[in-house]
Amino acid sequence: MHEKYMRLALDLAEKARGRTSPNPLVGAVIVKDGEIVGQGYHLKAGTPHAEINALREAGEKAEGATLYVTLEPCSHYGRTPPCSEAVIRSGISEVFVAMQDPNPLVAGRGIKHMVNAGIMVHVGLLEDKARRLNEIFIKYITTRTPFVLLKTAMTLDGKIATAVGHARWVTGNAARERVHRLRNWYDAILVGVNTVLADNPALTCRLPEGGRDPVRIILDSRARTPADAKVVTQESDAPTYIVVTDKAPLDRIKLLSSGKAKIVRTSLDLHGRVDLRELLEKLGEMEITSLLVEGGAQVAASFLEAELVDKVLTFIAPKIIGGAQAPGPVGGLGKALMNQAIRVSDVTFGQIGEDFFIEGYPKY
Repeated sequence: MHEKYMRLALDLAEKARGRTSPNPLVGAVIVKDGEIVGQGYHLKAGTPHAEINALREAGEKAEGATLYVTLEPCSHYGRTPPCSEAVIRSGISEVFVAMQDPNPLVAGRGIKHMVNAGIMVHVGLLEDKARRLNEIFIKYITTRTPFVLLKTAMTLDGKIATAVGHARWVTGNAARERVHRLRNWYDAILVGVNTVLADNPALTCRLPEGGRDPVRIILDSRARTPADAKVVTQESDAPTYIVVTDKAPLDRIKLLSSGKAKIVRTSLDLHGRVDLRELLEKLGEMEITSLLVEGGAQVAASFLEAELVDKVLTFIAPKIIGGAQAPGPVGGLGKALMNQAIRVSDVTFGQIGEDFFIEGYPKY
C-alpha cells in the first residue's frame, strides 16, 4: 500500500522533467483514511515545492494524514520558505520519505525537524527509484558540476557515418525524437567544432508539441566556428557558448563575440585542447546541472578518457555500412588491452521504432 502512494509521488515528480533545474524533481501525495486528499509536484525553480502544492490541495484534511514525498522536505530558506515547517503546521502525523536530501543545506535536518515535532518519519521507501529520478540533482548538488550524458548513434557494425562522411540519418524518426526530448530535458548540449563545420547543426529542441532549447556549447579551442553558423545566428531563447583557449586568435574571438555567441575561455589540457574539468566547473557556476554530449567521436573520447561521463546512451540502427575507414562513435587512441575497457553497469536496453538503445553507467 505504501509503495503504491510513493510510486504515484514519483510519477508526479517526473512530470516536471527538464523544468526544475537547478532544483530536484519532487512529488508528494497526502493520504487520509485510505483516500488521496492532496497531491502535487514541483513545477520549476522559484515556485512552491511539491509538499506545499499537495498541502494546499488537502487543506484541513491534512490534519492527521500521511504524507508520501520523494525527497526530504527542505528545512532552509532558499527561493521559497522551508517545507518541513509547513508540514509540521499542517498537522500531518506521518511522513514517508523516499530519500534524504543530498544537499548539504538540508542533509537530514528536515527529517530531524519533523521528528522533533512529533511526526513519525520513515526514510528509504523506494529509495533506489528516487535516486535514479534525481541522478542529475544528486551529481550537481554534491559536486557543483553537471551530470554528463554521452549520447551516440551507430549502425549495427559500429559506424556513425560512411567512409566519405555521409551521416544523415543513422537512426529513424523515433530515435531522433527521443534525442530531441533529451534536449528538452537537459540544461545544455555540447558538440565539438568539427561537428559544427561538417553538419552546421542548430542544436535546438524540435518536438511536435514544442519544447525548450538547451544552452548550446561548442568546444572550439581555436575559435573556428563560422560567424554564420546556425548555433550563432539561429533565434533561440538559449545562449550559445563557444569555449576557446589561448590558442584562439583575438580577431576570431572578437568576431564571434560581436554576434550572439558568448565566449568562455579555459586552460589547455595535457593534449592542448579545452580543459574539460575546468569547463564543467564553470558550467556548474552557471547553475547548468546537466549536459548532453552529442559529439563527435573525438569529443566523446575526450570525455571518456577524462572519466567525466556519468551515463551513456547509444542508439543502434539495424544497418550495415562497412568500410574500414568509416568512423565509429568514439575516437582517440582507445585502450590497448581488452581488460582496460571501460565497463558499463546498470544496463537497460530496448527498442525504439526501428532502432535499439542501450543505456548504462560507466565504471572507471
